[in-house]
Amino acid sequence: MLTTADFRKGLAIQVEGQPYIIMEYTVQTPSARGSATLVRIKGRNVITGQALDMTFKSGDKFEEPDLERRKINFLYTDGGDFHFMTVRWLKEGVTLRSIVFQGRVAGVELPQFVELKVTETGPGGRSDMASGKVTKAATLENGTQIRVPVYLDAGETVMVDTTTGEFVKRVGK
Repeated sequence: MLTTADFRKGLAIQVEGQPYIIMEYTVQTPSARGSATLVRIKGRNVITGQALDMTFKSGDKFEEPDLERRKINFLYTDGGDFHFMTVRWLKEGVTLRSIVFQGRVAGVELPQFVELKVTETGPGGRSDMASGKVTKAATLENGTQIRVPVYLDAGETVMVDTTTGEFVKRVGK
């Protein structure tokens, strides 16, 4: 049995018989005496993929859903016939995790970081004055476009954060 004190990003809880993954949560302590502390979450329904904002009283109890995460491999596409997610960060051989609810695959999770080869880079130029970073456009081997530092060239491999779509670092040289 879980309580609101156990909440953290990525935790799975069961609400009204449906499994949810907590994407964000905040605790609001009221200023009035005797008022209950509220815990607000943004949860993603594992079955439908729908994101909902929910509010609970501090101390509410929840069942742990019967979820299981298994490693799976993305091997290939057959004319684009796969329906579990967008192909933005996938390439052949990437290991994914499936989410299994009550014995049935309910979803698939990408790894947080993927390594992809840069196939093309544009001219350098755009500067982010606040951080001091100068970046340029780059196309990756799967067709995705991201911004990379100006020192990167086509043919190099980069690590990309799949949650933000941003360049993390150069991999090898």
